[in-house]
Amino acid sequence: MKKLETIIGLEIHLQLKTKSKMFCACSNDGENQQVNTTICPICLGHPGTLPTINAEAVKLGMLLALALNCQINQKSKFDRKNYFYPDLPKGYQISQFDIPLAVDGHVVIEINNKPQRIGIERLHLEEDAGKNSHVAGQTLVDFNRAGTPLAEIVTRPDFRTAEAAKIFLQDLRLLARYLGVSDAEMEKGHMRCDANISLRPLGDTNLYPKTEVKNINSFKAVEKALLFEVLRQTELWEKNTPPHLTATRGWDENKQITVEQRTKEGSSDYRYFPEPDLPPLIISDQMLAYSKSAMPEFPQAKVARLMTEYGLSNSDAKILVQNKHWADFWEQVMSDLQAWFVRAGGQAESVWENHKANLAKLNFNWLTSELFGLLPGNFNFSDLKISSENMAELLNLVYQNKINSSAGQMILKEMFVSGADPSQIAEKLDLAQIDDVAALEDLVVKVFMLYPEQYNDLKNGKEALIKFFVGKVMFESKGKANPQKVEEIIKNKL
Repeated sequence: MKKLETIIGLEIHLQLKTKSKMFCACSNDGENQQVNTTICPICLGHPGTLPTINAEAVKLGMLLALALNCQINQKSKFDRKNYFYPDLPKGYQISQFDIPLAVDGHVVIEINNKPQRIGIERLHLEEDAGKNSHVAGQTLVDFNRAGTPLAEIVTRPDFRTAEAAKIFLQDLRLLARYLGVSDAEMEKGHMRCDANISLRPLGDTNLYPKTEVKNINSFKAVEKALLFEVLRQTELWEKNTPPHLTATRGWDENKQITVEQRTKEGSSDYRYFPEPDLPPLIISDQMLAYSKSAMPEFPQAKVARLMTEYGLSNSDAKILVQNKHWADFWEQVMSDLQAWFVRAGGQAESVWENHKANLAKLNFNWLTSELFGLLPGNFNFSDLKISSENMAELLNLVYQNKINSSAGQMILKEMFVSGADPSQIAEKLDLAQIDDVAALEDLVVKVFMLYPEQYNDLKNGKEALIKFFVGKVMFESKGKANPQKVEEIIKNKL
């Protein structure tokens, strides 16, 4: 049998981060409220009620569309998508069908260090349905989510591997967070994905009936579901019975398999027609221009800039950029470090440039190892008590060897709890590093006398004991001795 090629496209729903719902004034924070409390006659679809378009949702949708390099339709419209589920109180969903907000975009993702272009077919706005819960044989419905604004992104079938689909989703989540349009947390339902997959003989350009996999609530599950479908559909092709109908399957996390649900509806099944209660959506030239000017620095661009400007490695820069709050904090620390060198330290800009790459790495290591190691699992960045200026001062003390690493760790722990100035903490805890050569020599001689056998072994060439004596001096000095100078003194005394 001829080798098969995998064809994958994605449909992603992103919950937009607005204060109110898509077509009414109800709170968009229903997930944190009692069930069926953030509802009103409009989002419940009571007769005689009239929806109103949420302008903020339009702005956020447009920001996301522009970031995906889409063309904005300055005149679009809303449509009724008719279907009957318990969690859809109207009996229809207000969505966009033939004239969506944006079309024809693309993004570039990196697969095994190689760029791959992924086409975006469309981005449209719509409202969410409610949420079903199945308890003791009953289906309970919470309508708090009904009417929540969504941006649906439909990609072109440009993915050839499950890994590529997962990477795209991770990049999209990061982009949404940088734009501030969505928290995009899959486990909370802010970001939901349906994956369409089919196979075809390699070299064939036809598209065969696809299978849509639903109920995927994590990046890992997306990858696993698609890999399972590749195996399942490959077996069907090998038996000469490839899928002949477009179908919907659900991902069963417990069994790690997809399960058939129904044959897939087409657009005619939804009986779309223009929403009679809403006027066309008009995007003015001024609004479009403002949205283009409001674009932040995108994650990929930030990675490249951190590498060029600060000398970070590609892997370190990518780790930082994964969280915009921490990336911005790291960069502000760098700015404050520069102030310490240039203004407070009286050094020339050229001196800063000579030290910048080393300080950037030091800043990265202390942030990702020491500071992150203090964070509880549910930590919120807004609760951080350490200012960037104080963090820069601490790193400057370490870099200038005014305190050693152990003392720095003790100071950081106190800073994390109290937010206090590192110099004050160092003075209070008597942690200033001992650099005085005479004082250090006295400590070295004392330790030699305490461990005469080891001292004789050291004199007879057992140089591995140097580290032993450095450790003992550090203990005697309560961690305040400069370890580099201690080692030099020990070597000089041999």
